[in-house]
Amino acid sequence: MSRLFPLATALLILAAPAFAAPGDQAPTAPAAPATAAALPARAPSGVMRYDTNKDGAVDHAEWKAGQEVRFKRLDANGDGKLSQSELFARTPAAGNSVLPSDRQAGRQSAYFQRLDGDKDGVVTLVEFMAQAERNFARCDLDKDGRIDAAECRQALQRKPGEPARTSR
Repeated sequence: MSRLFPLATALLILAAPAFAAPGDQAPTAPAAPATAAALPARAPSGVMRYDTNKDGAVDHAEWKAGQEVRFKRLDANGDGKLSQSELFARTPAAGNSVLPSDRQAGRQSAYFQRLDGDKDGVVTLVEFMAQAERNFARCDLDKDGRIDAAECRQALQRKPGEPARTSR
């Protein structure tokens, strides 16, 4: 009897498809797209997510509007001010931790202090937008009032205050 049980179990497992009701189909994995054109378009990220007119660059008005929307999205309680926890609530912790590392927490605190111009413990829209303006100006290497991902990448590779190297 003890030898028959494993044999019977194996036979049932192998025969299970034969006992399926007519019309039942085994679940199948979705078919892979045949071409790259069939893949869904990836949403723009980084600075280019603010390119609302899709002309390949972000002008000053697009940047400003995008930063105002970003502030409102970060302001979880809708009081018009960002606490440090609101500002970094969506920032993933390093590694597998649920809490930021000491280094990450230190950087977040320093950044928050830089944003909080009047040192009242919250960042207002005015303070947030002042930093957004500095960021735009830093990325706009050629000072044409438009930025793109390549220009920002180049700007971020240099230290603040270092003269811009334009390759145009």
